[in-house]
Amino acid sequence: MTDKQSYRLSVAPMMDWTDSACRRFHRLLSRRALLYTEMVTAAAVIHGDRARLLDHDAAEHPVALQLGGSDPAELRQATRIAADWGYDEINLNVGCPSDRVQSGCFGAVLMKAPQLVAECVAAMQAVSPVEVTVKCRIGVDDQDPGEVLPGFVATMRAAGIRRMTIHARKAWLKGLSPRENREVPPLDYDLVHAMKRAFPDMHLSINGGIADMDMVRDQLRIMDGVMVGRAAYHQPWAILGAADALWGAAPPFADPVEAAQAMRPIITEHLSQGGRLHHFARHMLGLFHGRPGARGWKRTLSEGAAKGGIEVYDAALAQVQAAGNEALASAAMPG
Repeated sequence: MTDKQSYRLSVAPMMDWTDSACRRFHRLLSRRALLYTEMVTAAAVIHGDRARLLDHDAAEHPVALQLGGSDPAELRQATRIAADWGYDEINLNVGCPSDRVQSGCFGAVLMKAPQLVAECVAAMQAVSPVEVTVKCRIGVDDQDPGEVLPGFVATMRAAGIRRMTIHARKAWLKGLSPRENREVPPLDYDLVHAMKRAFPDMHLSINGGIADMDMVRDQLRIMDGVMVGRAAYHQPWAILGAADALWGAAPPFADPVEAAQAMRPIITEHLSQGGRLHHFARHMLGLFHGRPGARGWKRTLSEGAAKGGIEVYDAALAQVQAAGNEALASAAMPG
């Protein structure tokens, strides 16, 4: 596949959500979508528990590591370390607006320092065996995105970046929470589309407010790729269960019940190694979103996964199957 084909859909890096267990589940639903880790700071990689931060299962590939930082030397060192973990891509976070990120002078605040970002990615590229990419916003605070974003993308291209993801919202560094920054600033898809026209040689993905596969397909008529965040997490079957069709491939499963059954041996192995059901179950609550039995599935896992084992999972799945059978029987009744 060409690069344009390879990165048609990705699942966004989401703090406290896209851990290894989440990625195992998402990979089961889609064989093709590119998965991202939670953001890991360069300093944590250098000084922290590297195995805890960087370990992932071989089944997760293709998977990208997202790093946060603003010191070129630190990012170079962290990238060199991460190379040993075999990620398919290293991504620099220039989009996260949280106070914690700002205090470390990285994330969305770096939209104000494109030359520093260029130095950072150059340092990362010098030691990375895989492609280095950037995820950014269209601007921050009082910046005019129409002026700032073209210059930022041009600076990244001059620094050797060939693939970027653009979150089509500004970030307000003061006055809005991280959650509000994902919802309140208006989306400007037109500006991101203009970047694709202005930089046709770059692979550009769009992020922000993509709620369903119809929106994904609409965006792919213009953009090279689409990154989906919360919708892929809360409604994984609706997004990832249908994702592989974007590559002309059949989905791995016919329905979410089949997917849940396929997850069972993965969870059983995890439990046998001392893990907890909650580690996987918390990422699977939305698997049956909008389907019969969804409420019982979610309630059973939410209430029992923290202390229970595979029997809780089996009970939740049995409720879904019973509700599905009841719905089919009701639909088949005359009148």
